[in-house]
Formats: sequence, structure tokens, C-alpha cells
Amino acid sequence: MDKALFIGMSGAKQNMLSQRAHANNLANVSTTGFKRDFAQARSMPVFGEHHPTRAYAMAERPGTDLSAGALMDTGRKLDVAVDGDGWLAVQNQQGEEVFTRSGSLQIDVNGLVRLSSGEMVMGNGGPVALPPFDNVQVGSDGTISVVPVGGPPDQLVEVDRLKLVNPPRDALEKGVDGFIRRKEDQAIDGPEPFDATQRVASGFLESSNVNAVEEMISNLQLSRQYEMQVKVMTTANENAEASARLLQNL
Repeated sequence: MDKALFIGMSGAKQNMLSQRAHANNLANVSTTGFKRDFAQARSMPVFGEHHPTRAYAMAERPGTDLSAGALMDTGRKLDVAVDGDGWLAVQNQQGEEVFTRSGSLQIDVNGLVRLSSGEMVMGNGGPVALPPFDNVQVGSDGTISVVPVGGPPDQLVEVDRLKLVNPPRDALEKGVDGFIRRKEDQAIDGPEPFDATQRVASGFLESSNVNAVEEMISNLQLSRQYEMQVKVMTTANENAEASARLLQNL
């Protein structure tokens, strides 16, 4: 295969992969607690049969922007936003403890507190479960209190406490499911410990940290680069056809 054609083809492919990352960020601009992915390209050698030759750009996701998004006032008592650098611990469908900043809490028919996507919210001794209640309140330290059914309005009973954690940022990565977890080489024995210093804001949700304008501009730039790579492939093909015609006339 002609080297210029290979470089154009590989460049177009990597541009498409980068566009996918930015398009995913843009699609989640309104997703509560979403953390945008970085995308970058780096030079990689093209290895021939014996010796390296030329280079091409490889798209990759070097990490995730873990900065906090803006707080949105919802007024809903079971909406919570982590106020600080910490995370809310939840249990995914595979029984694994993962972390999120999305705090739109729901209560199922069994009284279990879940995210709107179905994951169970963790507390002091496991998933948080609430008894029947007339009113519920989440304190700034994550304590969940309820007014039991038929009880006096001012009789708040502490039930559990949201598990808030704050592992080192450089030990975290985002999985394909969108949840944050520890990297394999940074894993610890047992569950992540509580961080009693973390606070939550009840009645608020954290918005996505995606900047829609930046993502749109990046997609436009990548689209232009893709067109350039296609032009390289077209030119390489035209050169090959011209060479073939010259050889036919010899």
C-alpha cells in the first residue's frame, strides 16, 4: 500500500475516533453530574517489515475532566449535589462500588434509595433503605432523616447516612458505564473509606461540566481535518493512476 495513502487513511480513522469522543461529550451536556472526556492525538511510528517508516497521529483519551459543574436549584428534597471534591458511592448492577456526582435520588417500592438510573446508593452499612415516611430530609453531612408515617411533623428520625468518599484524583478513571472508579493499579483492599469532611447540598443537582461551545468548535476542526485526510487519499490515488498510465506508455 502506498505510504501516503496509509497515512491519510489512518489519519481519517483517528479523526473519526476523536469526533466520537467530542460528540459523546456534547450529547451529555445536559446529563447531571457528567464529566467530560479529554481527547488528544500523539505521533506514532508506522512499522514496516523490518524498519520503522514515517509516522501517523493516534487519537486517545488521556483522561477525564473531574472538575465540578455548576449547581442547579431543583427544590426537590431527594436531590443532592456533592459540595466539594468528593463523590457519592453507589453499587452498580454487577455489585461493584463505583462513584458518581449525579445525586438525583429515587425510592423504589422496597424503600431502597437508588439513582434515577437504578444503581443502589450506599450508606453506613450497605445500600440505604428507608422505612415508610411522611417526610424526608437530607442533612449537609449526608444524614438522611425521616418523619415516620403518622408521627409528629417535628419528629425526625435519623435512618442512615450517604456514603461520601474522596479518593485521590490521580487514582480515578471513568469506565465505559460513565461511573468513576479506582484504577486497577490503585485499587485498595475492601470498600472505599468514608470521608466525614464531605458535604452535600440538598435540593440541588450538579450540572455537566461540558462546555458546549468548545465541543462544537472541536468537532468542526476535526471535521476539517477529516476532509484534509480524504483529500490526501484522493491525491495518492490520482498519483497512482498517473504512474500506471506512464508505465503503460513505456
